[in-house]
Amino acid sequence: QVQLVESGGGSVQAGGSLRLSCAATGSIFSVNSMGWYHQAPGKQRELVTRITNSGSTIYEDSVKGRFTISRDNTKNTMYLQMNSLKPEDTGLYYCNAVVQISSHTRDLHNFWGWGTQVTVSS
Repeated sequence: QVQLVESGGGSVQAGGSLRLSCAATGSIFSVNSMGWYHQAPGKQRELVTRITNSGSTIYEDSVKGRFTISRDNTKNTMYLQMNSLKPEDTGLYYCNAVVQISSHTRDLHNFWGWGTQVTVSS
């Protein structure tokens, strides 16, 4: 089984910064793409940013220029540097990873972390 463990959430004032981490552990042959998703209170989970195993990235428009996604493939760990935080960034941030769990099959599996809370006060 594969586990995704997020860390780094917390409470900051508007304009502040946080750095989230997501470590993938368990039965992993390789990690394909990884991503961060945001769920604001009372709303659906939405894509924030994703990164491929070669480093290609996409960002939701509202975070461009403020958030930076990165990963360390040697550690199966992904990061999200969040700068210039706004109150609307408040919510749970979930880590997602697409994983090949065995060298014997090319099947890809989708995994989610439990989420880490980010609270930005005005």
